[in-house]
Amino acid sequence: MSDFLPISRRALTLGTLGAVAAATTPWSALAATPRDTLVMASTFDDIISLDPAEAFEISAGELMGNGYERLLRYDINDPSKLVPDLAREWSVAADGRTYSFTLKPGLRFASGNPLTAEDVVFSLHRAVILDKTPAFILTQFGLSKANVAEKVRQTGPLTLTLETDKAYAPTLVYNCLTANVAGVVDKKLLLSREANGDLGHAWLKTNFAGSGPLRIREWRANEIVTLERNDNYHGEKSRLTRVIYRHVKESATQRLLLEKGDVDIARNLTPQDLEALGSNPQIVISGTPKGYVTYFSLNMKNPILAKPEVREAFKWLVDYDTLGRTLLKNIAVVHQNFLPLGLFGAVTENPYKLDVARAKALLAKAGHPDGFKVTIDMRTVQPIQGVTEAMQQTFRQAGIQLEILPGDGRQTLTKYRARNHDIYIGQWGADYWDPHTNADTFARNPDNAENAKSKPLAWRNAWDIPELTRKTDAAAMERDSARRARMYAEIQADFRRTSPFVMLYQQIAMTAMRNNVEGLQVAPTSDQTYLFKVSKR
Repeated sequence: MSDFLPISRRALTLGTLGAVAAATTPWSALAATPRDTLVMASTFDDIISLDPAEAFEISAGELMGNGYERLLRYDINDPSKLVPDLAREWSVAADGRTYSFTLKPGLRFASGNPLTAEDVVFSLHRAVILDKTPAFILTQFGLSKANVAEKVRQTGPLTLTLETDKAYAPTLVYNCLTANVAGVVDKKLLLSREANGDLGHAWLKTNFAGSGPLRIREWRANEIVTLERNDNYHGEKSRLTRVIYRHVKESATQRLLLEKGDVDIARNLTPQDLEALGSNPQIVISGTPKGYVTYFSLNMKNPILAKPEVREAFKWLVDYDTLGRTLLKNIAVVHQNFLPLGLFGAVTENPYKLDVARAKALLAKAGHPDGFKVTIDMRTVQPIQGVTEAMQQTFRQAGIQLEILPGDGRQTLTKYRARNHDIYIGQWGADYWDPHTNADTFARNPDNAENAKSKPLAWRNAWDIPELTRKTDAAAMERDSARRARMYAEIQADFRRTSPFVMLYQQIAMTAMRNNVEGLQVAPTSDQTYLFKVSKR
């Protein structure tokens, strides 16, 4: 961990991850995008909803972080520290269960409606009642449709309390309240858009009801997202009038648009295109370790994949070293654990390497000496596609015939969430800056039934783990930091050995931008990448 953690406190660049050298090659002057507008080439085909009670995808997270406020946020320069957002003061009672919050005065939504404790309480109630995918972040504290009105209460115009069912580690509760699902929505506006008692959900899937520094103006799936400055925001106003995301899947196209000046920032470049841009003095390249891990997982509803020897064999059939030197160069680091480096409780053990002979022996022990056929659902973006195709080749060496089923982010996620896959490859980003965010989904599955209320990643892969669930629950309650860190180390060791997950790498978010762009600080989680702080010379 010590070799990697300092990187999070400074910019990374191509090659030595230092400053990009100026080139001697002359570059022609190019037409620029408007000075008050930031245009980004990015991929956001995973967006499903703009409602913070439902949005749970990485791309949507960045929109939520700029458009919606919550009671608290974490300090992106020191994620162990909490900073106020809407709350002015907060505290926990001696019982360890009752949390109190006082809001800042004079708050308003982008609509102009006042923002009070009534809106915060409504927003938390609404997230629990709607019970969409991210609701578990709140319901894990004992909140339910039946009791949320009693447990989350307004106590004054600017005050409210939240009561948990147990005395959890306070940092866990506070960190969960920094998550997007705790984003505060405009009660008056949403109730005016309500249809059939849906609390405005159908309308908010494609609209905006927040108070953040940028308001979401438009989203056209797989095409464009437009944000605009919210002049009613109580804090530092956006330096830009608008931010435009252009959906561009191909790295080479992103690079060309950046070189021509048609976009200010490119967000999804391959190592090869980053290398090619390194000699352009008009381009600055930087990188930030992200709280995202990439993995592939085996659905244990498939009887072949459910065998422990088969699960272990897959972990010895990935050429991690070659991937790290080629497809992932400068954009990711090999990481075989579910907690990303930089997060409390993370570990550095990477025990697996390509060992075809060992994998074949395990397959033979499982009764499949000649291998088998299996499918993988894959989002058609890089480097996911390149990594999947590389694994297809190494799997074949052990007799495993991997059929790739390509799709966009929404298609593959929808199938995965219904656990109708054989193998799925994808990313997972921390929802809040506490180790329970990933432990709760990778190493906890309280109910493996088809109609389970909670459907974490372990559930999606039908991994029934009562003992590991118990250990994960215990770690969430532990108030001694040193002991809690040891507990997460033990959980990850069990996970590496027995799980149907093959952890591949941790992302480094490499960003290439025109040299007139200032103030962009990409954060470990997408919802803390604050575009309203960006300006252009």
